[in-house]
Amino acid sequence: MSASPVTPLDIVRTRSLASLVAQEIEHLILAGEIEPGERLNEQALAARLGVSRGPVREAVRGLERSGLVVAVVNQGSYVRKVSVEEALDVFDIRVALTSHAAERVAARAAPALLAPMEDLLARLTEAEQANDAAGYYALNLEFHAALFEAAGNPRAARLYADLGKELHLFRRRVLLQPENMRQSNAEHAAILRALRAGDCAAAKAAGEAHIKGGRQRFAESRPKDQARPQQAARGGNNARRKPDVPPI
Repeated sequence: MSASPVTPLDIVRTRSLASLVAQEIEHLILAGEIEPGERLNEQALAARLGVSRGPVREAVRGLERSGLVVAVVNQGSYVRKVSVEEALDVFDIRVALTSHAAERVAARAAPALLAPMEDLLARLTEAEQANDAAGYYALNLEFHAALFEAAGNPRAARLYADLGKELHLFRRRVLLQPENMRQSNAEHAAILRALRAGDCAAAKAAGEAHIKGGRQRFAESRPKDQARPQQAARGGNNARRKPDVPPI
């Protein structure tokens, strides 16, 4: 007898509606549909998601705790911004986490453990050769998640994922460039070679080199408009100024 399909009611029974709404809002933020500095309109979000404003309000409070959203007194909640300086600092932390994960995987490497990364590397190569930046970016996230899964350190994996959210929009823009995709994927291949060999030192060095390479690509490709916008006084009396939103 086949298992009954999972219904929306089953999902809501195991997860609160607010958590599902938070997941959807987070997806909109990370997909760039709600941009850094943009105000979260609870009424519009409730209508878009087909829920009341209560779960949206609760979801927004949860996103404030996670660091993606900031509340501005008497003005509402906004998607937080990441300054260039803070983004570079986050890269530095990711260097330590990724090299640690790669070293752990090399110490316990086995074909079955590496199989997900082997498959992902092949798919990354296909996306790279097709200049499919969107596909490459999604697979890149999966490759890193698979590395941390194999490392067997859930707390490091959660920390890495949270840091990745802060850099999401920056990193997507950097990987639009074909040469950056090629460099990034060559670094993935170097990590996997070291893992296959069970060489802990080489794996640690390859993991470190990969994130440092990403940091360098970001530094070279970062947007030139990251300075805080000035009040639009020159645009006339009707120009509207966004409130200053603290960066992540």
